[in-house]
Amino acid sequence: MSVSRIDILNMKFPRSVGGYNAQQVDRYLLEIADTLGRLSEERAGLEARVAEMEERLRDYRERESALRDTMLTAQRVTDELKATAQREAQLILDAAYAKAENLMNQGHQRLAKVHEEINSFKKVRAQFEMKVQSVIDSHQHLLDLSRREEEQAGAAEKKVAYLKTNNS
Repeated sequence: MSVSRIDILNMKFPRSVGGYNAQQVDRYLLEIADTLGRLSEERAGLEARVAEMEERLRDYRERESALRDTMLTAQRVTDELKATAQREAQLILDAAYAKAENLMNQGHQRLAKVHEEINSFKKVRAQFEMKVQSVIDSHQHLLDLSRREEEQAGAAEKKVAYLKTNNS
């Protein structure tokens, strides 16, 4: 049974000769009505406040959910960015290693070519030295022949002179 302040105020008790004091009953009913009215207003205020708090709680939960979703999205994006950066870094490293390997191969090839050129120049030098030595040996042989001829011519002249002196 629900009783309101107005129900209490409008309540009329039958009067009897030896019954309750009507003023005391009325005063008491007035106090009860005032208390019930105050409590009813407090309850209404508290219910309004609970409704407001529930609304705020719902808002906070929605915000929390949105923040959680945002954080999860940010974490996913961060993870994707990290993964992408790692893949790009690996690609850059692979390209750098490939380029370094290529440069080293080119350097080795160039070194091999330089060694071949040096060996070729050594052969040319050896051939040149042999030709120069051959020319020197030829000239030395010609000089030796020329000296022998001069010696033989000198000996022949001496012989002719000796024979001339001895025949005269």
